[in-house]
Amino acid sequence: MEPQLLYSVTDSVATVVIRHPEKRNAMTSAMWRSLPPLLEGLAGDPAVRALVLTGEGGTFCAGADISTLRGSPQEAQRLAVEAEEALAAFPKPTLAAVRGHCVGGGAQLAAACDLRFAEEGALFGVTPAKLGIVYPASSTRRLVSLVGPATAKYLLFSGELIDAERALRTGLADEVLPEGELGKRVAEFTRVLASRSQLTQAAAKEFANGRTDRDAHWAAQARESGDTAEGVAAFLERRQPRFGWSVPTSG
Repeated sequence: MEPQLLYSVTDSVATVVIRHPEKRNAMTSAMWRSLPPLLEGLAGDPAVRALVLTGEGGTFCAGADISTLRGSPQEAQRLAVEAEEALAAFPKPTLAAVRGHCVGGGAQLAAACDLRFAEEGALFGVTPAKLGIVYPASSTRRLVSLVGPATAKYLLFSGELIDAERALRTGLADEVLPEGELGKRVAEFTRVLASRSQLTQAAAKEFANGRTDRDAHWAAQARESGDTAEGVAAFLERRQPRFGWSVPTSG
C-alpha cells in the first residue's frame, strides 16, 4: 500500500489522513513534501471552514520514516519543518485527532495544529535524542509554548513517551476521550467550529500566534464584513447567524 496523505471534505470540514500502515503511519519524504501544497489548496477552498489531521487506523503518526534519514538527515528535517510550518500557518482552525502513537514528526504535526484531541491510550513523544538529531528551533519554541520549558525539556532530553492523561495535564492535549468516542467528539466539535465566525477565528489565530502588526487590518475587516451586525441580529432573533466573511483565496 503506497504511503500517502488522503483527504476529504464533508460538512465544511476537511479531513487529512496520514496513511502508511506498514510503518505506523510514519512520514516519508514524499509525504512531507506533499503536505504544504495540499494545505494550500484546502486553505483556498471556500467550502472548507476547519481541518482535522489524523492517522489511518489506530495510530496517529510514529514520526519520520527512519529510512529517509540514511541519505540526508538535514534534507529530511527541512521537509518536516516546511510541512509543520505550513500546517501552523493554515488560516482556519486545525485539530489533530490522535489515536495510538503520536511520536517524533507526528508530535511535530500535532503541535502545529491549533488543538489536539486524543483517545485514551494515546502516547506522545518527542524523540530526537534517541537519534542524535538537533530538534529544530522553531519546533522547540512551538513545543515550549504549549507545554512550558520544564515539560519540553523532559520530552526532548529523554525521548520518553507520555500517556494521554499527562499530555492533557501539561497542555499537549486539549481533550482526552474514552476509547471509541474520539471520532464522534471531533465531528461534533468541528461542526461547532464551522458554524462560528471565520473573521473571529482568523484574527484570534493570528493574535494567539503572536502577530502584533495587524490590529488595524482586523479592525477594518470587522467594520467592512458585517459579521458583528449579523451576529448581534441572530442573537436577538434567536436564530443561527449567517456569517459572510471568509478567508480570502490566494491568487
